[in-house]
Amino acid sequence: MQGDRSGRAGRVAGLLRDAVLDGTHPVGSRLSEPDLCTAFGVSRNTLREAFRMLADERLVVHELNRGVFVPVPTAQDVRDLYDARRLVECAAVRDHGRRRDGLDAVAATLERADRLAAAGDWAGVGTADVDFHRALVALGSVRVAALLQSVWHEVRLAFHLVERPGEFHADYLRRNHALLDTLREHGGVVAAQELRAYLDEAEARVLQAHRGRERG
Repeated sequence: MQGDRSGRAGRVAGLLRDAVLDGTHPVGSRLSEPDLCTAFGVSRNTLREAFRMLADERLVVHELNRGVFVPVPTAQDVRDLYDARRLVECAAVRDHGRRRDGLDAVAATLERADRLAAAGDWAGVGTADVDFHRALVALGSVRVAALLQSVWHEVRLAFHLVERPGEFHADYLRRNHALLDTLREHGGVVAAQELRAYLDEAEARVLQAHRGRERG
């Protein structure tokens, strides 16, 4: 019986995770237990177990006497995320050198992003952007890419701070194509320098969006 409930909680956590990451439940929104129990056809105990799973991934927070919320990334959260990304992504790209292995997987994420952009699915483009960067890390180590799963999730939450996602993601989709071209044509050392500047700029834009949200 316990195993059945854990299995249901895992399935509910998966559905909620997707809904949080794609913005169906926006950052700062409250997750209503009665509504979600009805929507998923599960008990409160099962839902609360799913919430605990997502809390471990930093995708929900419990506020005493208020309920469960999708967290709003703080400015320090954003800085920490981009510090981690600079450290790991730039090293993976730099150390890849001029090798060709793994680049097809990187290119495949851009092909998917192009299709989603053509359809106007900017949340999907944001997901594909994260997949692009995950593929860059996997050039160095697929194990490290897997270990960064919570970082990728939090990056997607941070993207939801941006007010004009179409403009934001379209710009970085172009930059992603340019970065892959640099990696192919000039190798990892030059591409890592380009990536460092890219991540610095992206961090500044997300922090600007955070400040705008706070003022609003």
